[in-house]
Amino acid sequence: MAASGCLSGTSEFGGSAAAGGMLYIPEVDVHYWDWKTGDGKPLSTKFNGNCSVEKFYTDPKSPDGNSYRLQAWMYHLRTLQYSDALEHLLETGQGVVLERSLYSDYVFLMAMYKQGYIRKECVNHYNEIKENSISEFLPPHLVVYLDVPVEEVKKRLKQHGKKYEQNISTAYLQSIEEAYKKSFIPEIRGISNVLQYEATELPDEEQVMEDISLLKWDKGPWLEQNNVSFHILRQLVQDKSRIADLTSIPRFLPEITVGAHEFDEIYHAYKQLPGRKYEKGFNADVGDKWIWLK
Repeated sequence: MAASGCLSGTSEFGGSAAAGGMLYIPEVDVHYWDWKTGDGKPLSTKFNGNCSVEKFYTDPKSPDGNSYRLQAWMYHLRTLQYSDALEHLLETGQGVVLERSLYSDYVFLMAMYKQGYIRKECVNHYNEIKENSISEFLPPHLVVYLDVPVEEVKKRLKQHGKKYEQNISTAYLQSIEEAYKKSFIPEIRGISNVLQYEATELPDEEQVMEDISLLKWDKGPWLEQNNVSFHILRQLVQDKSRIADLTSIPRFLPEITVGAHEFDEIYHAYKQLPGRKYEKGFNADVGDKWIWLK
């Protein structure tokens, strides 16, 4: 069970993943799907969630709704990434280490709402798409939580982060920490194993691997599955259109609603981009070959 476990942790465990024979997948960014489709080049925000990470850090209360568009877009991409992780696990049997998953994504939503960055209506919409999508998956076998003090996080951002990340507020970071400790960790313990470390200093890799080896792996919905349910899940995660539809619930919300004429214009402009006129594998303009096999 541990050898084929899907973990949710942080980038600090990339080395541990390799040591344990698992695949490490870095945290998703706003261009996650761009790298996998088309010509592999990042798209403009017009085709890519119409949101900006930099704008969130510099103006999180922007009246144009950027903060919630960003949060909704990141949840959508984390859902796609999680499906990729499950697909790899189910097809190969190799365990996967994720830097963060859709299961913990909501801590950012909670922090945004507490700081007044988004409206209650946005929280309601997010909870609806979360309930509609997360119920289709199986949770991580193990969650690894590194407890880093807020001031240490800010220090590291100043040393290694992007310039616009220096604007992040202490209150927002504290709200994220609170959401992890008071909501996410207690909830996930019911269905996943949890390892928690004080991480002002990085935990010793060998100690982490030893702690993982001592876990009992005796809880969670993975234990209730059989060959049929695994087959159904594998069919789902292979179909990325179905996965994307899980986070597409038609509700009028000014922050994310796009008018019909504007959507039609964007859609047709998107289809003119390299490698995006047809399904993946059938675009000769980016060197796809499947179309010639017949």
